[in-house]
Amino acid sequence: MLFDTGNSIIQQIHIEEFDNRGIKLLVKRDDLIHPEVSGNKWRKLKYTIEHFKQSKCEKILTFGGAFSNHLLATASACHALGIPSIGVVRGDEHTPHSNPVLERCKELGMFLYFVSREEYAQRYMEEYHQELHSSFSNTYIVNEGGASYYGMIGCQEIIPELPPFDHLFVSQGTSTTSCGLLLGLTHQTLHVVPSIKNYDSVNEMTSLFSKSVFNDCLIKELLEKVEVHNDYHFGGYAKQTPELAEFINYCEKSLQLSLDKIYTAKAFYGLIEEVKKSEKYDHSTVVFLHTGGLFAGGSHTVKPSNELPAKNDL
Repeated sequence: MLFDTGNSIIQQIHIEEFDNRGIKLLVKRDDLIHPEVSGNKWRKLKYTIEHFKQSKCEKILTFGGAFSNHLLATASACHALGIPSIGVVRGDEHTPHSNPVLERCKELGMFLYFVSREEYAQRYMEEYHQELHSSFSNTYIVNEGGASYYGMIGCQEIIPELPPFDHLFVSQGTSTTSCGLLLGLTHQTLHVVPSIKNYDSVNEMTSLFSKSVFNDCLIKELLEKVEVHNDYHFGGYAKQTPELAEFINYCEKSLQLSLDKIYTAKAFYGLIEEVKKSEKYDHSTVVFLHTGGLFAGGSHTVKPSNELPAKNDL
């Protein structure tokens, strides 16, 4: 397999307070799948690329911001498979040398097409897709973040790789991963932690399911398994605070767990806070899905601590 999901181990995290309450805390380390095509990025691309191969298209085009992990993952996967790739980048002030992510995309052979924010806002419109097809012929278009039916099916495959559990926490961006996980659940609860302020999780998940031709009754049944935790965005997308920075440092040094400030740190912080304040998690197994997002991340050898700092010490 090109990107071996077998590299995604299960890491147990020991926090004294949780251990004393009989809570088994596990992390599904999808960030270890690949340095550049890690976490949910490969899950969402896997069947999309298979569908591309069955089409008559010659290249893949997708969308992302200047620091997009999805753009990097697409560039890396396409490079490995010999597929030409195009990245439509939000912000025409940028260049391929604006940051290491864009530089790496260019090194991997991705053609970077910088557009204004006004033009980028049209990324979901069929008329705009037609314009792109005219400019870039024989192109297979992948939505921002890999959001699609194929992306959901790829993420569904995470569930059989997990041990028995009761609660599953995941960061939420496009909702593709969340929807895919839901499709694989039986009796468990999915906890979604949006990284975007004022994000309507239920509406976004409903919309994605509807576009994939799921009927209303099934969508309602699936969403009954979801709990949304909206209070951990730390000011909004890509925003952070000293408290979040301290939490990231704590996880890295004390738990041997590296997290990114945009998605996974906020979601894991939300998990810790929700579990601390509710008895419903006692004597249960709680899983956190690490969805990657760490470009050029390294390994850590710091001895872990079993003590969880107080919230105001984070």
